[in-house]
Amino acid sequence: MQYIDVVIDNKSVNTDSFYTYKAPDEVGVGAKLTVPFSRRSKSVDAYCVAAGVDCALDDSKVKEIDTYDPDRSLNSEMVQTAIWMRRRYGVKYIDGLKMFAVEGKRAKALKAGAGTEASDPGYELTEEQAAAAARICASVEKKEAKTYLIKGVTNSGKTEVYIRAAEKALETGRTAIILLPEIALASQVAQRFRERFGSDKIATLHSRLKKSERLSEWLRIRNGEAGIVIGARTSVFAPLDNIGVIVIDEEHESTYKSDHNPKYETVDVAFKRASLSGAVLVLGSATPGVTSYYRAKTGIYELIEMKERIGESVMPKLEIIDMRKEAAAGNTGVISRELARRIDGALSRREQVILFLNRRGFSTRILCPDCGFVMSCPDCGISLTYHKSVNAAVCHYCGRKFPVPEKCPDCGSRFIRYAGAGTEKVEEEVRRIWPGAGVDRFDIDTASAADDPVKVINDFQKGRTDILVGTQLLAKGLDFRNVGLVGIINADVSLNIPDYRSSERTYQLITQVAGRAGRTGGESSVLIQTYEPSSDVIVEAAAGDYESFYESELIHRSIMNYPPYSDIISVGLVADDEDTAMAYANAFRSRLIGLRSAPAGASVMMPRLDERRNDGKARAVFMIKAPHGTRAGYVSEYMAFRDRMIENRAPAFIEIDINPYGSV
Repeated sequence: MQYIDVVIDNKSVNTDSFYTYKAPDEVGVGAKLTVPFSRRSKSVDAYCVAAGVDCALDDSKVKEIDTYDPDRSLNSEMVQTAIWMRRRYGVKYIDGLKMFAVEGKRAKALKAGAGTEASDPGYELTEEQAAAAARICASVEKKEAKTYLIKGVTNSGKTEVYIRAAEKALETGRTAIILLPEIALASQVAQRFRERFGSDKIATLHSRLKKSERLSEWLRIRNGEAGIVIGARTSVFAPLDNIGVIVIDEEHESTYKSDHNPKYETVDVAFKRASLSGAVLVLGSATPGVTSYYRAKTGIYELIEMKERIGESVMPKLEIIDMRKEAAAGNTGVISRELARRIDGALSRREQVILFLNRRGFSTRILCPDCGFVMSCPDCGISLTYHKSVNAAVCHYCGRKFPVPEKCPDCGSRFIRYAGAGTEKVEEEVRRIWPGAGVDRFDIDTASAADDPVKVINDFQKGRTDILVGTQLLAKGLDFRNVGLVGIINADVSLNIPDYRSSERTYQLITQVAGRAGRTGGESSVLIQTYEPSSDVIVEAAAGDYESFYESELIHRSIMNYPPYSDIISVGLVADDEDTAMAYANAFRSRLIGLRSAPAGASVMMPRLDERRNDGKARAVFMIKAPHGTRAGYVSEYMAFRDRMIENRAPAFIEIDINPYGSV
């Protein structure tokens, strides 16, 4: 027998600690256990985080574990990563551990892709692909814990480089994780990997799997049956041993940031797992995040550039359409005259068209022109969007639906107006103008409602759809072969959001959605409709000038002390009433300001009430700009303050989010 330390599977922060038990000698770090705990009549789940520990307690007072499940146990690298997540993000031990674990009852293996045999397509790499693959594969073979950033234009063949890296990992007896920003894209890429390696070596993990299906895949991975795991964000926690390479494609995407508990950054977790495993981390994007590119420029990452498209693919021609002139000419619709003319031409040539607008719904505001009333969510305080498909006003923050008023609730006027355009309105307009065309829409609403969200993409790829209207889901690396025209309906949408990343996001969206065009050769066009045609970001995106955009954005962030020069930490204090929430927020802020070790250049902002809270609670929030390298100290202070609140039974709780997406 030995003494071990375990973490109890319990949601309460009161048990966020290590507990010592006796266990058989074969129980090691990562073991999934059940143990007696407190006065509970039933055993509780637990994970071993340290084995062979010293114990100063009387042996008779140390309880023995009840059961040990080797099939669902983790390894020491996973445990180390989970413990690191607690220090990095202030999450509970069990929250980090359960990201690697699995629930559910045993089920038969998934049938997706069954029967696919490995094949050699005889693919000949371009010079750029060969050079990139050679550098990365050499590091995989040497077990170098390096990070590469591939800055490759759209359709430059990055996926084939990822395949070669995974192939090298398998050749050397190691494993691979391939991450994509969306399930639809992960499914597309997974099929390419199955065709190359065979179905048996590939496993997929994503949120749309049933619990039994996820368990089946998890066990295949854990038992070493599948050496390559492909999926969305949570696949970074795949229970693999001996990882050789981790790939994060479209690394700039905001979906790689978890905005619900536990809150984490996928790139950070991947970097940690790679460093513990002696693995290579590969980040890929045509439009890298400013922070990632900065790290490459300063030598933290190794930069690989791929500037040419593969095969006959030709970069599309980007043009700016001034919508102010359209309005002056009497065109009040969402589609400019030039875009309409180009759509006619594309359809006549049997080319497909993508129309991109990063706003879902029909109209973005419901208002009264007589008194200026704008319908907003009573819980969240943001404008409601009219969704014609369900005839309701929908809050895009909390999801609540409200009936549309027949008259103004403020002044009684019956002249309720719908302003702004979303993808529903664009779809309706397109169906009216081109009644003979096959039209479909791909946004969160259609993806959530569909039994198979990949079907819309498959129909477009197979030519069943002529015009596809969609949001940012279309800009996430999907491979379409017959797109001759892309229309960006309103490029200003993302430019005016209250987020320091708004310029970066605008550049990325324009470039990424433009990259869906021209993949089979010949001329293709991208029309950027905007009311701000002289905007530096829009002009730089139209010119494909990432370097100019990056340099100007870096200057702005340096002046404002935004990432990569700092970490933004959001602190929230939640209570039953506003006064209590604000009192604790001010108390924690005062503690931070009064620290003798407070870093130079740090900024701790004043608390404010978050009107978006929709659970009946009050939430006071404030932001910290923590200079580069100081975040750990602030996380430590957060945890100390949290523990003191628990000890004093405070009528509030505290939460943090590191580098959140949204307004700051």
